[in-house]
Amino acid sequence: MSSRDTPVYRPLPLPDRVGKPDDVALRAAEAFRDYLAKRHTVRDFRPDPVPEAVIAACVAAAGLAPSGANHQPWHFVAIADPAMKAKIRKAAEAEEEAFYAGGGGDEWLAALEPIGTGASKPHLDIAPWLIVIFAQRYGVTGDGRRFKNYYVPESVGIATGFLIAALHEAGLCALTHTPNPMKFLNALCDRPESEKPVMILAVGHPADDATVPEVAKKKKPLEQILTVRRA
Repeated sequence: MSSRDTPVYRPLPLPDRVGKPDDVALRAAEAFRDYLAKRHTVRDFRPDPVPEAVIAACVAAAGLAPSGANHQPWHFVAIADPAMKAKIRKAAEAEEEAFYAGGGGDEWLAALEPIGTGASKPHLDIAPWLIVIFAQRYGVTGDGRRFKNYYVPESVGIATGFLIAALHEAGLCALTHTPNPMKFLNALCDRPESEKPVMILAVGHPADDATVPEVAKKKKPLEQILTVRRA
């Protein structure tokens, strides 16, 4: 947010009601779960273009996410320009080479071995879109005054989840990429100091020979991620 009006509490009647009978709700939840099970993170993309309107609609969906005090502390930079993607790849690989040369530590590198990742990131060139996600650590009003944003990591994390789900709904694949550090993205994307880059999403259609690591299909069973306390 570049400017911010003084908020005033004005309750509105709930504009939309999407409730369902219990049996319909269960079927809908199970169908959504099964559809999300078809979402795969891939590193092999086709260079085929994806319409900008599709990317914009997915980012608009991300912008509907809840956020601390409704400050919406995020910004998305969608990049299709090959020259800019090449610059991002070059800078990201420089950081990754240091990481895989030992900077990441033995435990972290061992954890990544079953995923099959390395310092080379050709997907940053090949995927038709890169979406760089920035977290706004603080806001700035039109006259240059700072104001605090709240629950920034949580808010941006929720919006990113919305974005990934929207991309999947659009029939696209996305790869989360987090070179460390990522400060180089501010200059490349012309974003202010108030924003922190948190992730690059490579987005597009999977290549015909795309693969996924076998370990990526091993998800924790429900009983390990859910605890229910009944009355």
